[in-house]
Amino acid sequence: MDYARPTLADALASQYVAGTLRGGARARFEALLPSHPALQRAVREWQDRLMPLTTVIAPEAPPAAVWKGIEGKLWPAQAPAQAPAALQTPAARGGWQAVAWWRGLAGFASLAALTCAVLLANPPAPVAPVVVVLQSTGNEAAVTGTVVASFSGDGRAVTARTLTRVSVGQEKVLQLWWATASGPPQSLGLIKPDGVTVLAKDLLPGGLKRSQIDHMAVSVEPPGGSPTGQPTGPVVFYGKL
Repeated sequence: MDYARPTLADALASQYVAGTLRGGARARFEALLPSHPALQRAVREWQDRLMPLTTVIAPEAPPAAVWKGIEGKLWPAQAPAQAPAALQTPAARGGWQAVAWWRGLAGFASLAALTCAVLLANPPAPVAPVVVVLQSTGNEAAVTGTVVASFSGDGRAVTARTLTRVSVGQEKVLQLWWATASGPPQSLGLIKPDGVTVLAKDLLPGGLKRSQIDHMAVSVEPPGGSPTGQPTGPVVFYGKL
């Protein structure tokens, strides 16, 4: 297999960086990487495209069920039967409560250590981002190139990157849109003609899956973006999800 071929190197690198290259294929790729400049270059390029997503992903708090499970293991519902408090001496009650407290603390520490060990040995599988490639439509002869839109794994954060600088003139801007199969376009915001644009969070209602997004496009608009909420200039880039 000729790993120096740009198309093959690019395809493998995109899967490797996104986390969808698994098992033996990933191990072979990592073994080849140190001695193949073409693969190294392709990996760096895809990292530049996708890594900005990590700056907009909010941390997730553990579900309440996790804490309830820990409490259930530390303090089971059916505790050993004890003598009524009235029949226990103050010293006996204090001694038993102290022993129970220390046992609970030791149990919590053991469970925490076990949980950390399990997480380190079996880290959760990363959710790969979704990448949409928007190609030039040819509607404007002077506007060429490619735009790559990358959605985070939960679909609530998106970046856009122009692979080559797009020249639209001083009095024009580029605006990114998304739409369902039959619905009107909805704006995701203005994007830079050169480099990466990190767009605002939660612009897709319900995230990537529930929004039923079908395609994306980029139009040329006046400064500040479309005044009507719909594309007013030529659509210069288009891509299907």
